[in-house]
Amino acid sequence: MVTPAPRPPRDPGLRSSVIVLVLISMLFTAAALTAFVEKAGNDLLVEVRQADAKRLRQEAFSALEVTLAVLEDFRQADNGLHSSGEGWGDPLEWADWKPSEGRTVEVTFRDESGKIPLNRADLTTLTNLFTYWQMAPLEAEKLADALVGWMQNGYVYSTSITPGYENAPIPYAEPGRPMRSFGELAAVAIAKDVFFDENGLPNDNYWRFVNDVSIFNYSQPDANGTNEDVLAAVGQYTDTQKQHVKDYLTGTGQYASQGRQWFTSSSTLSAIAGVGGNATQFGTTITALRVQVTVHEGHSQYRLSAVVAPQGGATMNTTNAVNATAAASSASLAPKTPVTSTALPSSSATGAKAAAAASQSINYPFTLLEMLEDDEIPQPPPPVPQT
Repeated sequence: MVTPAPRPPRDPGLRSSVIVLVLISMLFTAAALTAFVEKAGNDLLVEVRQADAKRLRQEAFSALEVTLAVLEDFRQADNGLHSSGEGWGDPLEWADWKPSEGRTVEVTFRDESGKIPLNRADLTTLTNLFTYWQMAPLEAEKLADALVGWMQNGYVYSTSITPGYENAPIPYAEPGRPMRSFGELAAVAIAKDVFFDENGLPNDNYWRFVNDVSIFNYSQPDANGTNEDVLAAVGQYTDTQKQHVKDYLTGTGQYASQGRQWFTSSSTLSAIAGVGGNATQFGTTITALRVQVTVHEGHSQYRLSAVVAPQGGATMNTTNAVNATAAASSASLAPKTPVTSTALPSSSATGAKAAAAASQSINYPFTLLEMLEDDEIPQPPPPVPQT
């Protein structure tokens, strides 16, 4: 009988190494699985959110169309829109429109034309506005000067500011046309330090400015939708006069027994405000209205924000920027004799003209100035809790 050879003794160190390797492998595997699950979860959330938005989006646009139909009825009946107190504050209820089962729809309004039209604001108006913000008069005038200089072609600065745009890492010049976005403020001298924090994010001054001025084009702010800042800057009203106007519009104070009222003429505004101020600088009809629609379904929601203008109302600022150097160069190279082209119009140009003609035949009662959806809608940060 053959006796088996004895097994060599096991190395404890080797056994420990194997256990460590196994544990490390399990650790990496668990980390990889965790990362995969988290990514898959985020992807699923994105897919679910997009699916919810797609389902609720149609409801939001349906509510918007019903709202615009109601607004047009009131506009025709009252010779213009003045205030939601006229009866159009809850348009879906007025039209007896109901959303799909399990959903709720909210419609709110903001009179965009109650703000100062920035493209028409002069140096005095903007200086008054910033002074009312409690800025030092000299600083207020410099900020106003920088803004007007940014928007007006060939403007001569009235203060001692030197923008120095040509000395920037990437040189640029004032565009010499009205602002098309509040984001332009980040490029304007002085304004970029007043309206943005050290991280380049909009601060409280930015949001107050957005609340006081508009980048749409209309002649005068609407007295029915304005705020105290605008009343002070444009009408140069005192605190007492502003309170009279507020009480009249909200049906409070001495007008509590009458309920909400609205102005239909500047003479009424002058009478309500009292002696002083300048009521003729205000209109009394809404020329640009922001309509916000929010659709809720369980924990899901979809938001839609549209700025519309009635017929004859506000328009977009479409003035092209002018590059003085390029314009001068083009002028010097232009032919001295007129050139007549015999080329036939392209199919795309013909199609564009046909589309424009077709759109005119629809005779839609409102002009869409802006359309934002969900995350595109800018939201000011929540107020910092007071300690």
